[in-house]
Amino acid sequence: MPISRFIFFSAKHRFASAPTLFPRFGPSKRIQSCGYAQSAKNSYKRPTGHPVVNVETQASRSWGAYVIPPMLLGFAGLVAFLHYNDERRAINRGTECNTGSCDTAAAPIIGGPFTLVNTENRIINEQDFLGNWVLLYFGYTSSPDIGPDQVQVMAKAIDTLESKENLKVLPVFVTIDPQRDAPAQLRAYLKEFDPRIVGLTGPVSAVRQMAQEYRVYFKKVEEEGDDYLVESSHNMYLIDPKMKVVRCFGVEYNSEQLSKEILKEMKKHQVKAE
Repeated sequence: MPISRFIFFSAKHRFASAPTLFPRFGPSKRIQSCGYAQSAKNSYKRPTGHPVVNVETQASRSWGAYVIPPMLLGFAGLVAFLHYNDERRAINRGTECNTGSCDTAAAPIIGGPFTLVNTENRIINEQDFLGNWVLLYFGYTSSPDIGPDQVQVMAKAIDTLESKENLKVLPVFVTIDPQRDAPAQLRAYLKEFDPRIVGLTGPVSAVRQMAQEYRVYFKKVEEEGDDYLVESSHNMYLIDPKMKVVRCFGVEYNSEQLSKEILKEMKKHQVKAE
């Protein structure tokens, strides 16, 4: 055998038997062939997916299993937090503050400072009502139905308390439509029901702030042309001499029922004071 051929075959044999310096990290063709053969033997058909692709799919599913649940939990927590805040600020129509009392930790915080203008164009704030029992109602003079009925109920209730029980309660009407309810308009409107009713109006921002403090819902509803109505919650608030809300009354109370409930609260307050 020529020397050159001997060297060639010796070198070829040496490289074939030597260990691989750079081993492959992916699956070899031999391993893939075994996998195909075994799959074909079990199911009598060649699998459609490549083994390497299947491994990557499982890895992506594992990543999603760890990342997606915390994202869902975080979103659910955000929704719960916003719902909790809305519930704290809401008072259902016709419900009481806390079955006659607002001094427990579970009751929503209602009321706060305000600065408005009365029908005589004089600036009024919450300090001006200290020492008086106050029956507070939010409405507007253009209300077609519920508003006038509620003002009439309020007027009759305080008249009953004063004439039969010799108890004075100051009725206060706050407009939620200050754009149309100027002091003169408000004075003429309330005079038709009872001249004792104190009317308050003012800048839109000031009225909105007070309504927010008392958890009053109202929304302007556009009508034909430039006319509009105002939807509102129509709640009345009984406030003690320290300007603390003690009861909330809905539209289901008539004047007789309202006067009886106010009398209960005033007697309860008197017992506590003693």
